[in-house]
Amino acid sequence: MRSAALSVILAAAAAGANASEEPKPTFKATEISAPFIEQFTDDWAERWTPSEATKKTPVGGETFSYIGQWKVEEPETVLIEGDKGLVAKSKAAHHAISAPFGSAVDFSEKPLVVQYEVKYQKGGNCGGGYIKLLADGFQTSGKEFADTTPWVVMFGPDLTCPGNKVHFIFRHKNPITGEYEEKHLSPAPKPAFGKDTNLYTLAINPDNTYEVRFNGLVQKVGNVLEDFEPAVNPPEFIDDPEDRKPEDWVDKKKIPDPDAVKPDDWDENEPYEIPDEDAVKPEGWLDNEPEMIPDPEAEKPEEWDDEEDGDWVAPLVRNPACDVAPGCGEWKRPYKANPKYKGKWYAPMIDNPEYKGEWKPRRIPNPGYFQDLEPVKNLDKIGGVGIELWTMTEDILFNNIYVGHSIADAELLGNETWVVKHQLEAAATAKVLELDQEEGPSFKEDPLGFVRKKVTDFIDAASADPVGAFMAYPATGAGLIGSFIAVFGLLGVLVSLIGSSQKPVPKPSKKTDAPTPDDEKKDEKAPVAPAGGKSKEETPVKKRK
Repeated sequence: MRSAALSVILAAAAAGANASEEPKPTFKATEISAPFIEQFTDDWAERWTPSEATKKTPVGGETFSYIGQWKVEEPETVLIEGDKGLVAKSKAAHHAISAPFGSAVDFSEKPLVVQYEVKYQKGGNCGGGYIKLLADGFQTSGKEFADTTPWVVMFGPDLTCPGNKVHFIFRHKNPITGEYEEKHLSPAPKPAFGKDTNLYTLAINPDNTYEVRFNGLVQKVGNVLEDFEPAVNPPEFIDDPEDRKPEDWVDKKKIPDPDAVKPDDWDENEPYEIPDEDAVKPEGWLDNEPEMIPDPEAEKPEEWDDEEDGDWVAPLVRNPACDVAPGCGEWKRPYKANPKYKGKWYAPMIDNPEYKGEWKPRRIPNPGYFQDLEPVKNLDKIGGVGIELWTMTEDILFNNIYVGHSIADAELLGNETWVVKHQLEAAATAKVLELDQEEGPSFKEDPLGFVRKKVTDFIDAASADPVGAFMAYPATGAGLIGSFIAVFGLLGVLVSLIGSSQKPVPKPSKKTDAPTPDDEKKDEKAPVAPAGGKSKEETPVKKRK
């Protein structure tokens, strides 16, 4: 994950590149057709309705309103002119919004394909980015959409504080009781999300197979009858809940040997270690020198008041005489392992002659048993899409939602939208990495030195020609000066630049603490995954014919 500092450089570099390179591409609505495609064009409000409902927490029963604000706007870093997305604007708030389909989507005979983009513009914190495909018949009143609204499939990313995963959950109806139960893909894929635009794709087929993709790369494939918890079909036999273990059942496999006797020469009082009588005090040992002495260079602070603060005592430092001698102070004989030590005696363990084995309750037919061999075909129809989540991360952007039956069309839409953004974001990242190749320390090797050099170069140029400096260093001037002052603080930058002229730090005393230098951590630069559609190793997906 990139550090905050690297993210600042990335934004500055992208801003500088946009000022001098080719113009940005312009958004154009797709011509691909599907039961539902949403690109948040100007008429988006005709389809989407923010919720006015309330929700009650399962623990404690507290009631919350969906006060999280929604806006359709361009991302903070514009990659495509006119390309807007739905943004969850509020931090630490419950959000809910939904849109109905023109007609219900039935995927009992055709694949269900769901795809959309999510961009965590503020980076990772606790925040969901998943969507819900709502059961047909419950999507008509968007103002009442809440966590209790029935849904069929839930899919998408979730930052779980800490950690992350891509949810794939479906609600299956018990054909005997009529009750619904959530089935969770396990284990769920856990790709790195970052701050770039990411593409999430799910395909569910009538033959019960599924496929989960992240940025066009297949993360997991399988069968819904095998990879979900709890399992779709319950076990045919279960433990009898009324069966009890007999009181005389012996399930101890080993017991202490009742005939064993402690040997006469076994002494449990012998210590584990004894003084080494063969050890000799090293020559030159300073018996009369203490290991710690008052600091001879320490001075009583001027503000010290003997009446209020008591007698001033210099802080202790290591005795320098001890550094050139084998040791100081009273010499004590070292310890060694006691050859006579045996510890507490225990009788050896033997097989229990009365052992009957591990007790298990008898098995009986499961009264709730059923067998659904075609769960996908039996799922409810879908009537709409909703986003209902709680998040500590603001400005989560959703875009280019596809719900249909064609994985090929989803790939084409991804090529038109996400691939373009991915290439631009990858180019901006590559431009940042080029800075590491310039003269001076690289960001990876010495982050603070790298920042100091960039700021110093700009200050030197600005002292002679301020306007020219900003023109010559658009990324450094606008990005590094403004952003790094905001990130590290003006004082921190100035101190790092004029550190050689600082006064010596006074030695600690009773009322002062020695300053502790900050740790400098190196950043790991996450490689950008290529788009694709077959496996994690393949190249970007091209349009299928």
